[in-house]
Amino acid sequence: MSKPIPTELNLHRQSRVLEITFNNGSHFNLPCEYLRVYSPSAEVQGHGPGQRVLQVGKEEVNIDKIEPVGNYAVCLYFDDEHNTGIYSWEYLYRLGNDHEQNWKDYLQELEQAGHKRKETIS
Repeated sequence: MSKPIPTELNLHRQSRVLEITFNNGSHFNLPCEYLRVYSPSAEVQGHGPGQRVLQVGKEEVNIDKIEPVGNYAVCLYFDDEHNTGIYSWEYLYRLGNDHEQNWKDYLQELEQAGHKRKETIS
């Protein structure tokens, strides 16, 4: 089977959700906060295994702009001025597919680091 490729990307600014549909029928609604804290950038992921940097205070982050990168990815420009992550189609698909577990991991990491996630109103 070929790699999943988005057929539709819709940013819902008010709810801060990026809706993605792939050519294999998969459909994901990914919150901007989730996309920001799992950015593929070196600033977030570090430069090697185990170097990921916990992102805090991103509850109300939104996406200002989505820019295509060739025919394989997009760059997401967040309103906190983060824009160095290149989100390949494969990475976006993985984020969608693993959303539930990744989100649980993120909340657990926040708690272990002594941070309390602020609840937001959409």
